Amino acid sequence: MIVVNADDFGRSRAETDVVAVCHDAGRVTSATAMVFMLDSERAAEVARDRGIDVGLHLNLSQRFSGGPVIESVRRSHDRIVSFLAAGRYATVVYNPFLRRQFRDVVQAQLEEFARLYGKPPAHIDGHQHQHLCANVMVDRLIPRGRRVRRNFSFWPGEKSALNRMYRRRIDARLARDYLLVDYFFSLEDSLQKGRLSRAFDLAGTATVEIMTHPVNPIEFRYLMSDSFADALRRLGVPASGARTGTGG
Repeated sequence: MIVVNADDFGRSRAETDVVAVCHDAGRVTSATAMVFMLDSERAAEVARDRGIDVGLHLNLSQRFSGGPVIESVRRSHDRIVSFLAAGRYATVVYNPFLRRQFRDVVQAQLEEFARLYGKPPAHIDGHQHQHLCANVMVDRLIPRGRRVRRNFSFWPGEKSALNRMYRRRIDARLARDYLLVDYFFSLEDSLQKGRLSRAFDLAGTATVEIMTHPVNPIEFRYLMSDSFADALRRLGVPASGARTGTGG
């Protein structure tokens, strides 16, 4: 089984619209939406009109560009963004001085999603994968039992043994509380390394999620290509609509 999820839905009008195009053509199976951003309100209307399966793209790394946001939540969010941007390893450091701020900001985004979409998110991931930062993980801020994005899956030799061990530990912890796919890959990275066919092979016997950002022209051209449509059909996912290239 394959899940093709479009991130950043609602961050801007352009990102909302290109996700809608890909969904209408059967090239993405779901999206994750950002709340409190420029196009968040309209994105919810677009999703309802088209029946898009939408989850929450938890945002802890980019300042809110839309509203309405309670001022105390905005201040807490700004502090979190500053903390996580402070250094390469900030995500793995638990900050006890921001415990309340993390809790309030995550809860505010869950509540805003429910307000916009009329229901809880179908799944949860994070902008720049910050849903896996230490404060969110240690304090279990994401409600248990949800579908949550795991760490990237890597092929042998791609990362150091220490890096892979750390990611396995995080995924094992996630699996105790949440529903995970078997493998997770980036479309952009897979295209660059010529490894997308391996992901398709895995999807024949396992559940594979492919993350995409259709606003990226390279990703959009591939998503709308004949070769991608054919790969989806082989996996039992119907694809149709306009095509803009042959893909790779």
